[in-house]
Amino acid sequence: MSQDKLKILLVDDHKMIREGIKTFLDDNTSYEIVAEAADGKEALESYTNAQPDVVIADILMPEMTGIEMTEKIREYDAEVKILALTMLSESHHIKQMMKAGANGYLLKNCTEEELYEAISAVVAGKTYYSHEVTDIIVHDSNKRPDVKQRLSLEIPLTSREQEVLHLICKEYTNAEISEELFIGMRTVDAHKRNLLEKTGCKNVAGLVVYAIERDLFDDL
Repeated sequence: MSQDKLKILLVDDHKMIREGIKTFLDDNTSYEIVAEAADGKEALESYTNAQPDVVIADILMPEMTGIEMTEKIREYDAEVKILALTMLSESHHIKQMMKAGANGYLLKNCTEEELYEAISAVVAGKTYYSHEVTDIIVHDSNKRPDVKQRLSLEIPLTSREQEVLHLICKEYTNAEISEELFIGMRTVDAHKRNLLEKTGCKNVAGLVVYAIERDLFDDL
């Protein structure tokens, strides 16, 4: 990532929304808005030249949705951080966006401080959900109490894989997982690859959604 200002691409079909976000971010000298786009297609067209560190995107947009845009970006860039900023609070939108490869999800009624917090979190390699989004996911999973048992039979995880997944959900780094479980870094990587393959998730964010959706751990 950029060692100077954090380069941000804003994607939203409402110009007034983009202007509002810019007003927030322009007050922080650590950020630089390098490009804007009114939909996912336009964002992809400007992506190569912009080379952003973070993409902040709405979901429902003309031409190409934020979900489709995220999937296409992830086909060739696994490093850029993608943060959903939307009015959509339905659980299926949250899950689709995170499974597409987004690193975070927050709602447009968030405060300036929360937007900063979300950007900082995803840049640091963490997954970010606003409190409201987390509540929505948990509430949805509680409506299906049998899902944990049913899916554990469909996609069995070893006890070690469950331990690794638990620590991933608690935002442990690879090094911290290695130290906590007394295993090598390569072993941690191997477990992560196995988890992604077994669950069908595309990234760590997807694994967190997977665990929360299925209520795998009592402390999440």
